[in-house]
Amino acid sequence: MVIKSAEFICSNSQVSKLPPPVMPEYAFIGRSNVGKSSLINMLTGKKGLAKTSQTPGKTQLINHFLVNDSWYIVDLPGYGYARVSKSKKEDWNKFIQTYLDKRESLQCVMVLIDSRLDPQKIDLEFCNWLGEKGLAFVLVFTKADKQSPTKTAQSVAKFKRALLTTFDEVPECFITSSEEHLGKDEVLNFINEINAGFEVPPFFGSPLERG
Repeated sequence: MVIKSAEFICSNSQVSKLPPPVMPEYAFIGRSNVGKSSLINMLTGKKGLAKTSQTPGKTQLINHFLVNDSWYIVDLPGYGYARVSKSKKEDWNKFIQTYLDKRESLQCVMVLIDSRLDPQKIDLEFCNWLGEKGLAFVLVFTKADKQSPTKTAQSVAKFKRALLTTFDEVPECFITSSEEHLGKDEVLNFINEINAGFEVPPFFGSPLERG
């Protein structure tokens, strides 16, 4: 897939105010500071599209980016950042889960995992929640340039083993580096294949489905 255009469309804290669900969407989510904004910018080829920050927890809204005028990257708030109030964290979790569970045009959840770390409980719990909801997801391991390919392979293998304690099989995995553009073609080709079979969801007239 060649990226010809990518633009910010809107930020929302309410699922009912999202764009109409008439184009395929791919939700990017992971622990705070996993490199999500850098990955989105690398995939789209637009350095400042998603705002990067050294401050974890910067993304607090659902951000929609329209790519090639035909599909959306959806930047979701990171999970697992401790320095926010309990009530704020609960609010985030509620609207993230509502979006993931109810958004009809969502094709796949791209779960970002820091390739340098051993399996984190919060990542595994989130994957298990997606599995319980029957939501399609893949694993995107980030920051592979920060260590040797052998170390990355070991981390990926550990995470797969951890998932297999609750899953019958492991979802597709991608190894990426925003610095080296590693994994860009693989992720975009994966999205392109799904886009080819996308059909606009039927409308039932609820505010959520109207967007």
